[in-house]
Amino acid sequence: MNILQVLIFGVVEGITEFLPISSTGHLILTAKLLGVGQSEFIKSFQIAIQLGAILSVVVIYWDRLTSGSKIWKRLLVSFLPTALIGALLYKMIKRYLLGNNAVVLWSLFIGGLFLIIFELLYRRKEEEVEEICAISYRQALIIGLFQSVAMIPGVSRAAATIIGGLVVGLKRKTIVEFSFLLAIPTMFAATALDLFKSAQAFKAEQFASLGAGLVVSFVVAIIAIKFLLVFIKRHSFISFGIYRIIIALVFWFIMK
Repeated sequence: MNILQVLIFGVVEGITEFLPISSTGHLILTAKLLGVGQSEFIKSFQIAIQLGAILSVVVIYWDRLTSGSKIWKRLLVSFLPTALIGALLYKMIKRYLLGNNAVVLWSLFIGGLFLIIFELLYRRKEEEVEEICAISYRQALIIGLFQSVAMIPGVSRAAATIIGGLVVGLKRKTIVEFSFLLAIPTMFAATALDLFKSAQAFKAEQFASLGAGLVVSFVVAIIAIKFLLVFIKRHSFISFGIYRIIIALVFWFIMK
């Protein structure tokens, strides 16, 4: 990859990581547009570059993350399903799903339809959980089960966790912020596992590319997080569902 391609990947990751449109799916489609083949390094790059966006959450929510163990206990309960399933299916996911354009496009399309239908049918609970520390361990576990579905590229970890949180009765802002925080253990673990298994095959310049991508995604993700927190005050996620359907159709047409 050249430096321009690295910068583009960083911007795409920073914008899409926390929006319900699938960052992994967009990185795979970006690679297709840029003519970057799905090598082992590119597959690892698409996983590891997400760390930059995750670090933006650490910076923005540092005070909450260091305020005590209540939040971390709930995050770890939510993280467990993804950790277990991911460890068991790592080889299959990386070999057959990452880089599979058909899987990404179908996931974007079906996920977009589901997001629209869900929002049209969704009704707020009479009593919604307003604080992350008030989330029960049962609710945290259910959210984690929803998140595990997002191991399929194109599903969107953010969309899965947000829908899971709304289903179990969390306030929209609460589950969006919990989704931000849940990305920390999830993506750190995913990156650590992948680099442990693959890093020995990388060249020095490839690590430099990864570092540049991390920095760009970190900066852009801060903007994306602040945008989403403002957006959800007045809007549902229907527009994101429509976007997912459009982008899937456009890429189906391009790749014919």
